[in-house]
Amino acid sequence: MCGIVGIRRFDGRAVSESLLRAMAGNLTHRGPDGEGVAVYGSTGFGHTRLSVIDVEGSAQPMRSVNGPVAITYNGELFNYRELREELRADGVELHTQGDTEVLLEILRREGRAGLDRINGQFAFAFHDIESGALMLARDRLGILPLYYATGPDFIAFASEIKALLPVLGGRPQLDEDAVEDYLTYRSVPPPRTMFRGVKKMRPGTALHIGRDGSLREEVYWSLPSALPAEAHGEMLDGEAAIAQTERALERAVELRLVADVPVGAYLSGGLDSSLCTALMKRARSGGEVQTFSAGFDDPRFDELPYARMVAGALRAEHHEVQVTPRDFEDLWGPLSWHRDGPISEPADVAIHRIAMDARKHVKVLLSGEGSDEIFAGYPKHVMDPRLRIFGAIPAFLRVPAFRMLERVLPSGAGRSRIVARAFAARTTAERMQTWFAPFAWYERGSLRRGYGSLRVPDHWERAAGDHLRRMLYVDCHTWLSDNLLERGDRMSMAAGIENRPPFMDHELVDLAFRIDSSMKVKGKSGKWILKEVARRYLPPEIVDRKKVGFRVPLDVWFRSGLREFAHDLLLGNDSFVSSWLDRAEIERMLRDHRTGRRNEELRLWTLLGLEVFERQCLRNQSSPVGQVLPVGSP
Repeated sequence: MCGIVGIRRFDGRAVSESLLRAMAGNLTHRGPDGEGVAVYGSTGFGHTRLSVIDVEGSAQPMRSVNGPVAITYNGELFNYRELREELRADGVELHTQGDTEVLLEILRREGRAGLDRINGQFAFAFHDIESGALMLARDRLGILPLYYATGPDFIAFASEIKALLPVLGGRPQLDEDAVEDYLTYRSVPPPRTMFRGVKKMRPGTALHIGRDGSLREEVYWSLPSALPAEAHGEMLDGEAAIAQTERALERAVELRLVADVPVGAYLSGGLDSSLCTALMKRARSGGEVQTFSAGFDDPRFDELPYARMVAGALRAEHHEVQVTPRDFEDLWGPLSWHRDGPISEPADVAIHRIAMDARKHVKVLLSGEGSDEIFAGYPKHVMDPRLRIFGAIPAFLRVPAFRMLERVLPSGAGRSRIVARAFAARTTAERMQTWFAPFAWYERGSLRRGYGSLRVPDHWERAAGDHLRRMLYVDCHTWLSDNLLERGDRMSMAAGIENRPPFMDHELVDLAFRIDSSMKVKGKSGKWILKEVARRYLPPEIVDRKKVGFRVPLDVWFRSGLREFAHDLLLGNDSFVSSWLDRAEIERMLRDHRTGRRNEELRLWTLLGLEVFERQCLRNQSSPVGQVLPVGSP
């Protein structure tokens, strides 16, 4: 993958090449293998390259030899070889061996409609120099990022927000309205970001930019919200569903092995990454596979024994790293700079440590992101439908009752407390986002006056089908795209590693939304259909074991190795969090966690993420969070 930047001026003036280089200079971690800029009058493109396909060729920005069009492109087209042969058969002249030229020529011939034929993960800018048309586009599921900012006479875009700072000028400002978004979702839904004046493109959209500064957003792909029957199809179940899922996943993995550099796999020891690794081994006809894992020296969450079991069964070359509290102190600041926002998940640091180790051996890693969101892998997918009877209780009775229940439950009743908080939501749609929320609506209200009334997006209302299908639709639109996929890209690219999640193949996702919910949740088991596929490749100890997730022992660390770190950042005289939010409430959380009265690890992590982000990316001051990277540094 790569980094892309660009500017379109609306006043007729030429774009500054030096400004493009300053923007691209903030993305060298995304493209350590090369850099280029090109100016086409009032439009300019920049590019930093991580060479994965056609390593010696395909320099960017690229201009077509067949017409006055140009592109700057981040990503991979996994079916580019098939498309290349189609173009050659049609007499199109091609001068490289890579996918960039294939995408450029498809867009030259077909325009936006060409996106319907590609299978990949991408973000790009395409410019018709003759007509002046400029189009930005982001892949269907939102695997790769794209941001933009507008001024009175320009629009600028980039793979990461930091590359826009040279254009915006001055000290970056916090979008104060986005803070409650973050406290609700652990991320900020598009189009907003944590930076005032910077917008994030939605997945599956193209943005058409006119010479006069007009902007027109076009949705070219979306998750299936309607039932298949409405499109003259039918829901799949039984052996046919299992067989089609297996074939689709096999193809998704095979396509993501297309590369001219070594490809490895994240291996947590859980079902998703283990199955991807097994299919990777099969696609290579038993050839070499390299796997990479992380451990935390805590038997409750350490999945290294299972990762070793899978690696041993597949005869993979296995690599491990140990993550410690010191890693969090040292990396939290720099990784916030890479994320352009708060580090939303504790596992982000571990993913980056794995990527740093993997970079010594490979340039690409397959990962298991997205499986839980399309095949129903979280405990809530099993629990929520069974507990829906509580949702039928009138809100004026249910909300105070479950708020009281959540307060009196003991510290060790973690899952029960999550359930109580979810059913203290005021509506069904609000409950869907509360399952993963660090702060429920009433907890946000305790942190700051006026919080707690955030409007919930209408994903729940737009989705059709049974309760579970609608839950998955919401998860894909929120938790998956703005949290997991964003962190997968940033934490990997910070180490110069390309992350490819096979479960995010759009054909597999389309199939998953046509599978009957009874094939996803059976009894107390989620991802039932995926487990049936996995039985053909993995030991039963892996397939049938209880889901752990990529957990970090923060509950212990916040009472020991990270205790003073958390206290000093959140309650220091220069703390942004304690000045913006209620200090007494923050003191209570720290005290309750320290004494063991309540486990506040998630809420403390969320507040610390906000604090470190504000210091690192906005205030840019020296602080006890490890290395501080100045704004504008690579």
